[in-house]
Amino acid sequence: MSEKFDWLKPHGEPWAVTSAKVVYDNPWINVTEYQAVAPTGHPALYGKVSFKNQAIGVVPLHADGTVTLVGQARFPRGNYSWEIPEGGAPMGEDPLDGAKRELAEEVGLVAADWRPILTMELSNSISDEVAHGFLALDLSPTTAEPDDTEDLAVARVPFADALDAAVAGRMPDSLTVALLLRVHHMAVVGELPADLAALVLAR
Repeated sequence: MSEKFDWLKPHGEPWAVTSAKVVYDNPWINVTEYQAVAPTGHPALYGKVSFKNQAIGVVPLHADGTVTLVGQARFPRGNYSWEIPEGGAPMGEDPLDGAKRELAEEVGLVAADWRPILTMELSNSISDEVAHGFLALDLSPTTAEPDDTEDLAVARVPFADALDAAVAGRMPDSLTVALLLRVHHMAVVGELPADLAALVLAR
């Protein structure tokens, strides 16, 4: 680890487990109940949601500075959510392969230029879910093939409008917020081609 990040080192003791019992299981997740010992030495009951897929998110950024977004009804909170194209990849699959599949299936796009831009733990106090974020450039159309449970709307909007909606809480999906902010950061620090960065930063 470089000197710049020396402050990231762990402190104290890790959690310890005295017993574990799976209390729920389906094809996508399981829930395990643990009798545990906290880093403070105190006993604790802990429940962990384990995911059977990696989470995948893609920012499809077009050459004109627009992004393609997806709208759909989400079950857990009963809300309608606009977000970047997202999905899951089996644990043994390269996340990039999952990203390519989700982009094609959800919004009918393929990309010639793929860039991994962020890895996230989505809710690490209760879940082991890990998300991989990608930037997709040099886009062209293909046939969309959404899942049979997905009724998707698709919109192509200026990047600045998408970012404004995300930071205003109008698109609260965590992958969407984080990855749009990451692409903006890439434009600021020079990690995007200059012409594309100018479009991303245009107000």
